[in-house]
Amino acid sequence: MVELLAPAGSEDSLKAAVESGADAIYLAGNFFGARAYANNFDEDGLAKAIRFAHLRGVRIHVTVNTVVNDSEIPALRKYLRFLYEAGTDAILVQDLGVARLARETVPSLPLHASTQMTVHSLAGVLALQELGFERVVLSRELSLDEIRYICANCQVEIEVFMHGALCVCYSGQCLMSSMIGGRSGNRGRCAQPCRLPYTLVDETGQDVLEGAAGKYLLSPRDLNTIDLIPQLIDAGVSSLKIEGRMKRPEYVAAVVQTYRQAIDTCYKGTNYQVTQEERDTLAQIFNRDFTTAYLTGRPGKHMMSDRRPNNRGLLIGRVSVYDRDHRLVTIKLNGQLANGDQVDFWVKVGGRVTASVQDMTDEKGRPLQSGKAGDLVRFCVPMTVHEHDRVFKVYDGALMERTRKTFRSADPIRRIPVNAVVRAAIGKPLMLRLTDKEGHTGEALTHFIGEPARNRPLTEAIVRGQIERLGTSVYSLNTLTCSIEGSVMIPMSELNDVRRRAVEDLDEHRLAVYSRSEQKLPKIHTNMQPLPKKASRLMVSVETIEQMRAAIETGADGILFGGDSYHHQPITPNDYQKAWGIARETGIRIDFNLPRIIRDSHQKAIENLLVSCRENFEPDAIHVHNIGALSLVKNLTRLPIHADYSLIAYNLQTLEFLRDYGAAEATLSPELNIGQIRSLAANSPLPLTCIVHGKLELMVSEYCVIGSFLGGEGQNTCTHPCTKKSYALKDRKDALFPLVTDQFCHMHILNSKTLSMMPHVMEFESWGIHSLRIEAKAMNPDQIRRIVRAYQTAAAFPVEPDEAQKNWIQAQEGPEVTRGHYFRGVL
Repeated sequence: MVELLAPAGSEDSLKAAVESGADAIYLAGNFFGARAYANNFDEDGLAKAIRFAHLRGVRIHVTVNTVVNDSEIPALRKYLRFLYEAGTDAILVQDLGVARLARETVPSLPLHASTQMTVHSLAGVLALQELGFERVVLSRELSLDEIRYICANCQVEIEVFMHGALCVCYSGQCLMSSMIGGRSGNRGRCAQPCRLPYTLVDETGQDVLEGAAGKYLLSPRDLNTIDLIPQLIDAGVSSLKIEGRMKRPEYVAAVVQTYRQAIDTCYKGTNYQVTQEERDTLAQIFNRDFTTAYLTGRPGKHMMSDRRPNNRGLLIGRVSVYDRDHRLVTIKLNGQLANGDQVDFWVKVGGRVTASVQDMTDEKGRPLQSGKAGDLVRFCVPMTVHEHDRVFKVYDGALMERTRKTFRSADPIRRIPVNAVVRAAIGKPLMLRLTDKEGHTGEALTHFIGEPARNRPLTEAIVRGQIERLGTSVYSLNTLTCSIEGSVMIPMSELNDVRRRAVEDLDEHRLAVYSRSEQKLPKIHTNMQPLPKKASRLMVSVETIEQMRAAIETGADGILFGGDSYHHQPITPNDYQKAWGIARETGIRIDFNLPRIIRDSHQKAIENLLVSCRENFEPDAIHVHNIGALSLVKNLTRLPIHADYSLIAYNLQTLEFLRDYGAAEATLSPELNIGQIRSLAANSPLPLTCIVHGKLELMVSEYCVIGSFLGGEGQNTCTHPCTKKSYALKDRKDALFPLVTDQFCHMHILNSKTLSMMPHVMEFESWGIHSLRIEAKAMNPDQIRRIVRAYQTAAAFPVEPDEAQKNWIQAQEGPEVTRGHYFRGVL
């Protein structure tokens, strides 16, 4: 049976999820979880949470899904050991270094690959399967057919999201929060820049939508798959996941209850139907409007909540009349409304008006506790609204009260039935045995030896009255078999005590199921690649032959060619071969870049390219951006592999993993600061590259704002307006973030400012950095010539340039530059 996996960002949410029917819970401790701002669990809280869940047959998965720096490794090692000893059922990880550390520290603790690992193909799943992962959480960009294909061709469990907030970027590939605000999503501190307002502008700065869309162009609707549950189960998915560790416990309860009912209905084999009440519950508790994302197609703009980035509630009617003198509004209802609810009026002028529903009456002024569809109701509103304004219920008092019972009740709601056997006789202690449906037993004997009764002999009714008082335990009495020999007396206090001890014994037997024995995970099969034949002090990343020639003319030591096109053009094997020929003629290093995202539908073309490289034009290295591509190159070629920055080399453990797995070089994460870079370089098992110049990619997205709002994507075949003009997103501070679309129609958002480390380029060699890279795909040939020439010149300056040299560098850089995280790092 498919697992219903629920979030818990607090103790109340944990209880709400368990009592509402979750099979498993994912949560975090105070550190190393991708929701650092949730009300997470300390160690005592975690241990209690695990015991609470395990007694009820619910598994606990702990998120350790952030990248970590080297200073945190000792604490992480200790934390992993604690999680193992506390009985955690699995940990979710993003950082390959964390996975390596977990294998060494707690080898029998199951590993799950977080969606932050950006696994979006069968190749990625199989690579992690070989590494000993037991489960992979797929990227949310996959279709049902792709999920089905992956499930049918792997042995690991596959987990997919079924409800909750969506990231507009491929999870694990977003730098926008850290580059704009210094809060890294990869470190669990995403500031959600995707929920902020943006304007889509062309190269002239003109707003090209002009009111045809809202301002929240990067804000997705919430995922809702309630209608697709049968298809997801049929696809072979092992676990269906609800997003929401930042949500309140009432949300957790309502969503878990609704999906519990849906999943159970599927397995009953009856006709699967979703009731309107279930739909309304999901919408009422929280929604930004709903979408099924990419599960059944490419929805384009219909996936976006561009008018409002937060909860919109449930539409329950429109304003019929507004009495300005008395501030009374009359609403024609098309849904339920009651005193204690809260509503938002979407007014024609002025945005939103919020009101609590109090002292509601009908149209004749008679008091009402509630109204239903078709009723006219009246109540006071503090601000002006208008006729025909839409009314959304954003708080349902009855729903909230109902869901709160799941975590505020002193007694358990979701109880485990037990069968009790009692034997009593004169001269013997009374025996009580409790047995649950799985066959676990708890047994206890009274300390008191049965005596002949003088007044009230023990009866089955008396026994039942005491044994069924299971109170705050997780059990309820199902059947009682009572054997009493003779007229025996047992004190009530003894009956209560034997019940308590039998319950404790049953608890321990149920918990014993979760104990684990040590085991060894599969070894990593190393495939050590040779180092590239040519070193490169200054590598320039390009996508066209013209860009390549410009870089070579002005002194580039190496070229990184291809990968994602910034001009929506395919980069063919002939293009790669031509670039290879030019590099060989000029005697410089040539590396080939692979796309950041390689879906199964695109993999064959990549495989053909790799075979051609192997047989006809071998580059000095192949750059890969995810574990699937790394495995692919390793298995198809003997070429040196360069682990690029998307693989997030942030600590020595990750670098050591990459070395063991076969990488020959690595590019460090752009989120590292100088101190961290110097420390890594001093101890790295691999030659390292740093990106020093260019427009850094902040997001890569399956969603394209240009095609969705200008090209008809989601309705018809996209007309590719991206090939006719250049576009950017302008934020509320008038910063412009260029948009580029690659050959696979992925949208890449570039930083508004150009990264430049030109004033410090002469220092990197002393830090131990092997190669510096200029990201030049967004530049024209003239810009490339100027920047490469400037870097070669600046590299010859002393570590402390004189005033004239500093002024020269500043003139070469231009005004709109950033030092990225080199001097500030990330939270």
